[in-house]
Amino acid sequence: MFIPPGPGPFPGLLDMWGGGGGLLEYRSALLASRGFVSLALEYFKPGELSSAELELRYFETAFNLVRDHPQVLPDRVGLFGLSLGSSVSMLLAAESQVVHPRCCVCISGTHYFGSSFSGGHAKIQQTLDQGRVDENNYHIWRDIGLQYLKGSSGKLNMGNIQCPVMLVSGADDQNVPAPEVAEDISQLMRAAGNEHLLTRLDYPDAGHLIEPPYSPHFRATNFILHSNREKVILLWGGKTKPHSDAQEDSWRKMLTFLQQNLYGDAGPKAKL
Repeated sequence: MFIPPGPGPFPGLLDMWGGGGGLLEYRSALLASRGFVSLALEYFKPGELSSAELELRYFETAFNLVRDHPQVLPDRVGLFGLSLGSSVSMLLAAESQVVHPRCCVCISGTHYFGSSFSGGHAKIQQTLDQGRVDENNYHIWRDIGLQYLKGSSGKLNMGNIQCPVMLVSGADDQNVPAPEVAEDISQLMRAAGNEHLLTRLDYPDAGHLIEPPYSPHFRATNFILHSNREKVILLWGGKTKPHSDAQEDSWRKMLTFLQQNLYGDAGPKAKL
């Protein structure tokens, strides 16, 4: 957990990364430097999805840990996720009876996990053979997500979300169909009457791993499959210059979104 300088209390964030697993702390450190208490949550180790109890209560406990911290304003706690962490954020906002986030930032996530995290993830793991491999032997998974978007079963009830949500997507995402997911979420929320809560950032030629500014662009990296511990190379997508531009632009807009929704009329007390 990273706590800003100053007397506090401050708004809080539960910060969750993606399916690569492990503990990544640098984004939380950056968020704390901007006036937000941020807990970087490790919810499984690389290649070991079963190492944590990945049902709602695991994440609810983490959220409550942030909310109940003496340096946190308990009614001003949000969720911040990338990839799988983004899917968890939407799942919590839509299904949890315990977690009531003030806002959510969701980068390159999906909404077709259903109401069970472990069950939904297991279902997707079983369909990885429907992905394709390019001429460099890079694995491309976005087509799997396109199949899930065709039907309505298994999708989260986006009408249950009652807080502002920022969706960030790259049009060259080769891991999930992020632009199509964002459009489907827009349609679901429009039909449910809560589209006014949605803000979208769509970036042409950006890939899946939209990180804080000046982070290196990784178009493809090694990845350990959770099902059999096989090491493969996943294609994340993105062209270096526009992807880097997207990281700079989205970071500024995400911070503004968080400032507006977590501080509001409270006024920052941190030494920014």
